[in-house]
Amino acid sequence: MTSGDEVVVALDVGGTGMKCALVRPDGQTVHAERHATEAARGPEAVIGTILDVAEGLAGKARAAGLTPVACGIAVPGVVEEARGVAVWSANVGFRDVPLRELAQARLDLPTALGHDVRAGGLAEARLGAGRDGGHVLFVAIGTGIAAAHVVDGSAAVGAHGAAGEIGHILVRPDGARCGCGRPGCLEAVASASAIGRRYTELSGAPTTAAEVADRAAAGEPLAGRVWREAVEALADGLATAQALFDVETVVIGGGLAQAGPRLLDPLRGALRERLTFHREPRLVAAALGDEAGCLGAALLALDARP
Repeated sequence: MTSGDEVVVALDVGGTGMKCALVRPDGQTVHAERHATEAARGPEAVIGTILDVAEGLAGKARAAGLTPVACGIAVPGVVEEARGVAVWSANVGFRDVPLRELAQARLDLPTALGHDVRAGGLAEARLGAGRDGGHVLFVAIGTGIAAAHVVDGSAAVGAHGAAGEIGHILVRPDGARCGCGRPGCLEAVASASAIGRRYTELSGAPTTAAEVADRAAAGEPLAGRVWREAVEALADGLATAQALFDVETVVIGGGLAQAGPRLLDPLRGALRERLTFHREPRLVAAALGDEAGCLGAALLALDARP
């Protein structure tokens, strides 16, 4: 066997879908597929699907003359990576699921379990937009907001598996109530869902964040106001993060990053205004798109190999 034969089974499990792949040690994807998570079926059914898909990928690798050498799985929520346990996930319904142990038993392969955003950050830091910086903060802005702090290719996990919850920095004490129960969290003001919700409240017309971005760019005053409010809040959150982490590069990912320069240009300016003695980080868009989590899961698996 040569290293060119080796692949990792990688899965990025979301509340709606699973992005799955066979990935070579150099980060090249040789096979990719997607499956519905169907979280409404309950956590036991989702666990069964994860294991079935992983086993199927390993079988496809062997049928193609490749050798699966490890498995990596990324899931949302609170993840204790050292124990390989999915502690809690609102989107998938996990509660203390020993997913690493279950996958190892099914596949007979060394397995790593990681957090989806930390896995995405790992991939962006090593293979994507942050690959030239040793200190990287990856910020995923979508339905919520979460981050991964990656130093020299390793993402901080935290004492309880909950590092990177930048979406719960308090930025507007009198702001909208967050899903966590506290008013004014960053993700309650500046996530894609919050932007759409805010515009809808003010206009009475159901609208997505992407539509708000388009309307703001076209000069609509209300959309411009909502967009500016979100950018200002994001800048406050990033200024706090830079004070804490002093990173070289901030990589913006998630659905809101698709706004491109319409987000990054005003965000860069607003962040600059908030910094005094702190060094201004390079602010860039993610490069790997929605493949980042899956690639990161593969990297975690490779790192965990004996």
